[in-house]
Amino acid sequence: MSDFYKTLQDTGSGIYREKMSRFLAFAEPVASADEARAVIKRYQNEYHDARHVCWAYMLGTARDEYLSSDNGEPSGTAGKPILGQINSFGLTNVVVVVVRYFGGIKLGTSGLIVAYREAARLAIESAAIIECHEQARCSFTFGYLQMNDIMTVVKRDGLKVIDQQFDNTCAMTVECDADAMPAVAARLQSAGASLNP
Repeated sequence: MSDFYKTLQDTGSGIYREKMSRFLAFAEPVASADEARAVIKRYQNEYHDARHVCWAYMLGTARDEYLSSDNGEPSGTAGKPILGQINSFGLTNVVVVVVRYFGGIKLGTSGLIVAYREAARLAIESAAIIECHEQARCSFTFGYLQMNDIMTVVKRDGLKVIDQQFDNTCAMTVECDADAMPAVAARLQSAGASLNP
């Protein structure tokens, strides 16, 4: 499994027209299923007058968490083609929503598949695709007297501090590249940190 993954830097959008139907497509980066569902709900609310609001999302560096919806279109004609575009670009941590305004002319199964696929492609292509490094977090406690040693490791390794509490017993959560975390954790322990399970 790679420690790198591709996702979107920002939101992309596109419009595809076929036989009087309009397909408005939106692609956004997300970090969780809850966030993906919130994005989908936002578009459903914004385009409440549309005939269909179909979508798909993919999550995780292993790209093993995904879901799609045809939202009333014939089975497999909307969600799967949208998910197929996410796969063909090799993306994860992304949601793509395609809103259809029906134009009065039926497109048929193959026509729908093409339309949803093309709309999704346009939205993804209009956003910036970036490569990210998988991150890992480490939480630990340490005595106040170890503060200098701990902060030396944090600064030297360029760790991102997520949370910190300084008292008689101090607590900290840091983040760094996942493949570097075992060595970072060992250096923190050498400096006096007690790692949280």
